[in-house]
Amino acid sequence: MARFNTRAAKASPKSAVTTNGRTLRTHEGGNGHERDARSELFLLAVSNLVSQNTFYETGDDRDDRFARLVRDLAVRDPEWTAGLLGWLRGEGNMRTASIVGAAEYVHARLTAGATGGPANRQVVDHVLQRPDEPGELLAYWMSRYGRAVPKPVKRGIADAVRRLYHPKALLKYDTAAKGYRFGDILNLVHASPDPDKPWQGELFRYALDRRHHPATAVPPAALPLLTARRELMALPVAERRAVVTSPGGAERLAAAGITWEALAGWLQGPMDKAAWEAVIPSMGVMALVRNLRNFDEAGVSDPVAERVAARISDPEQVARSRQFPFRYLAAYQHVPSLRWAYPLEQALGHSLANVPVLPGRTLVLVDRSGSMFWAASGAGSQLTRADAAAIFGTAVAVRAASADLVEFGSTSAGVAFRRGESVLKILERFGNLGGTDTAGAIRQHYRGHDRVVIVTDEQHAANRHGEPTDQVPADVPVYTWNLEGYRAGHGPSGSAHRHTFGGLSDAAFRMVPLLEAARDARWPWES
Repeated sequence: MARFNTRAAKASPKSAVTTNGRTLRTHEGGNGHERDARSELFLLAVSNLVSQNTFYETGDDRDDRFARLVRDLAVRDPEWTAGLLGWLRGEGNMRTASIVGAAEYVHARLTAGATGGPANRQVVDHVLQRPDEPGELLAYWMSRYGRAVPKPVKRGIADAVRRLYHPKALLKYDTAAKGYRFGDILNLVHASPDPDKPWQGELFRYALDRRHHPATAVPPAALPLLTARRELMALPVAERRAVVTSPGGAERLAAAGITWEALAGWLQGPMDKAAWEAVIPSMGVMALVRNLRNFDEAGVSDPVAERVAARISDPEQVARSRQFPFRYLAAYQHVPSLRWAYPLEQALGHSLANVPVLPGRTLVLVDRSGSMFWAASGAGSQLTRADAAAIFGTAVAVRAASADLVEFGSTSAGVAFRRGESVLKILERFGNLGGTDTAGAIRQHYRGHDRVVIVTDEQHAANRHGEPTDQVPADVPVYTWNLEGYRAGHGPSGSAHRHTFGGLSDAAFRMVPLLEAARDARWPWES
């Protein structure tokens, strides 16, 4: 009689986030599974808002754990670690964690005298993707390791400076609020101008001049954006609002690089309807999303609002903005006008473009326990990990061929929805359910589904029925989406139909179709 080659036989593909077989306790006292160092660092990195506290860990503890893991793997596994850091700043869209990681990577390798693997200079260059980030990395390095900056760091920053410094960047980011100005960075790293940018030498000279001689620095004629800004700044305050209301006002503001943040200060007065309508054409998509409430309060006209709505809901613009889906939820929760509801719904959908359409029957469980109600996007935010979990879980359920959507905490309950219904409306039906009985929720709601998706921080409480993933037959895939990156997971991962993903974007769900096609799923930057 055949033991293995039966009709029920299924391939057991492997995935990247892997447990190592050792057990420990979750913060809630449940049985936990320790991950290998690469998996722990990946999950921590994609959820690590540097210096931000979480429910179970202080910001300092998380930062120390992150730095320790980077330093260890930078020496033991430099190829993988460099790949993580580059992906983290790029597709992962985690800015500060990647900058901190690059600094720790270089310091660890220099301290250990490590050679081979990706060049330290290259790793620094790759994580710097915005013109203010060379200053960020430099400030972090000096605050942690002193004023002696090694050559690989200087050269990596110099490479980034050549890529990133342009006239508009100077106006936007080279401000008195920065500890390290563009001129300071140029003095330190001695970046030579890019030969393909004939204007960059003049820009560098002006950045140095305005740093050391601000009262007499004059922008060169080769940089018309800076000249136009100087002319506008020279206008008497009483004449400035007339520029805003003139027929060519919007174009003149754009030509001088006047951003919405700078406009109120330049006007030295309120941002009224005319001011907003003049600057809206030159605003980026996420700046528009953040200011929808301000547009309503100022009384922006319907034709202008229609153009704003078209831009924020354009799929190409959403993709280019690389913003996390919960940014659109934040805007939806804070705008007073219903005219933004549908564009924000469309934008949220575009931001979740990688969530697959799953065949068969899917059970989706969304963690709404107390530990999930922690700000997900930095200080002052009202958005929580619970919000992020609800967004992703709902998106999976709405797109699946057939799905049961469940919220759980100390208790659990189904969340009603209809196919094609607004994700933003469904989110309003979720609540706060206290403790974390993950195993109990699975036992109550699993009814022969083809797969189980759990969106959680994995910090489950002990349950007399055992571990959460044990409640599902061994041949049924369980996909855990981890949103917090704590050390212990709620079940084994990496093989045998048990897989863990991480982060606040939908990129990880690209792996689900690979796994269900019996193909191994590698790290995102390797696939």
